[in-house]
Amino acid sequence: MEQVTGFGGFFFRSEQPEVLAQWYRDALGIDLVPKTADQNPWMAEGGATVFAPFSADTTYFSADKVFMLNFRVRDLAAMVAQLEAAGIEVNLLDEMPGIGKFAHLSDPEGTPIELWEPATGE
Repeated sequence: MEQVTGFGGFFFRSEQPEVLAQWYRDALGIDLVPKTADQNPWMAEGGATVFAPFSADTTYFSADKVFMLNFRVRDLAAMVAQLEAAGIEVNLLDEMPGIGKFAHLSDPEGTPIELWEPATGE
C-alpha cells in the first residue's frame, strides 16, 4: 500500500499573509515561500510527526481555532528565551516523561502553536 511520506506544506488563510509569513520567519526561522525556481523552501529536519485529531470540545488549544501547529525544536529553553526576548508571550507546559517538553504560544493572528522538544532518543 502506498502512503504519504510527510507534510509537503501547510496552507491556511490569513488576514495579512505577507506580514504573517515574515513573523514566522523572524520568530521561528521558517523560510518564506519561494517565488522563483532558484529559491528554496523551508527544509524541515526529519523526526517524528504526530497527526492527531482532537475532540471538538478539547481545551488543549483555543476553542475558536480548528487546528494548532506543532513544531519540533532542539532546545526548548533557548527557543523560549529567544521568543520572550522578542516580546512574544510563551506558556511552558509540564514535561511529559518519555515524550518531551512543550510550550504554547500564538502567532499574531491568534493561531495556537505548540513547541515540542522530544525526549532524548526521539
